[in-house]
Amino acid sequence: MTTTSAGPDTTIATLMATADEDLDVDWLRTALQHAIILELATIPPYSCGLWSIIDPERDKNVHKTIREIIFDEMSHMALVGNMLTAIGGEPLLAGQGVVPRYPGRLPGGVRPELEVRLGGLTRASLDMYSQIEKPDVPIVSLDSEHYPSIGAFYAKIKAAFLAIDPALIRPERQISFDLSQKHGEGNAIIPMANLTTVLKCLDIIMEQGEGTSTSPENPYYLTKGELSHYYAFRELYHGRKLVKGPAGIWAFTGDPIAMPRTYAAAEVPAGGWAADPGIPEHHPHVVDTLYSFNHTYSGMLLSLEEAWRADDPVRAKELVGTAIGRMGAMRELARDIMTFPLPDESGWRYCPEFRYVDGATP
Repeated sequence: MTTTSAGPDTTIATLMATADEDLDVDWLRTALQHAIILELATIPPYSCGLWSIIDPERDKNVHKTIREIIFDEMSHMALVGNMLTAIGGEPLLAGQGVVPRYPGRLPGGVRPELEVRLGGLTRASLDMYSQIEKPDVPIVSLDSEHYPSIGAFYAKIKAAFLAIDPALIRPERQISFDLSQKHGEGNAIIPMANLTTVLKCLDIIMEQGEGTSTSPENPYYLTKGELSHYYAFRELYHGRKLVKGPAGIWAFTGDPIAMPRTYAAAEVPAGGWAADPGIPEHHPHVVDTLYSFNHTYSGMLLSLEEAWRADDPVRAKELVGTAIGRMGAMRELARDIMTFPLPDESGWRYCPEFRYVDGATP
């Protein structure tokens, strides 16, 4: 197996500049590693928003919308990991230099004008979520350099798979976990048996996030009429259902959508809560719970990383099960964290940090 680097000299913007005729398996391994971390980077901000909803049953529609998007992102990360192992790479998920930090930019130079933060669910955070998922258009920065959207990056990956020898794709060291019954057709995590499977899964990833060229709806839905991620977040942001008018024009003019009651989870400062100069002392129980969350998160990432390295499918399945158990533990710890008020009497509460810590085990 080949361990794939995703260093600063191979940003997504640099990879996108490679001519299609120069795309090869080494380019593809590097690009897929970037894609894994890019998918991972979306999960913490969406999860903090989800967990800040005080009563998931009372606000079940909004809760369900965000929860399903998170499961889609987890499925996408797993599918991309399978693509990488299928061409001889090893996914990297854990480590101080690998795990995304917040606040920060999206990994690899995608949407460089966007700063991603961790905090509770607000209209501002919903706007940020939708900007992450913004449909496939070039982004121009202030210095007039062109940067790719997530969709454009996956389109380039698709071109690279079409350019390589299909015989290089081998269904080895793959994670299998079928989430389709509970979360929709696109959530079947399956082995990459051949090029056809890869291309189908790339279409799922792109269309669940951005919709198709003709519709904002997710074609791989759990519930008919479910929107792709970008439009689902915009719907919550505008507070109105997205509906198709008699002329075939979509608009946010449908039934109102109320913002849920949420914990006032403050944005995590750079370096985590321990680095906040405005709070000289944190309660020991808060410190312990924040550490437990980060330790569990780090162990979850290590479990998934080791699952892709396991030669024994039974062992790989056990590691995936361990990772899923840790995801559940993270949810409970996070909701506990959000009940703790900051000691500055501002009325804000703590929010999970999603920081990688050394010493965790698979």
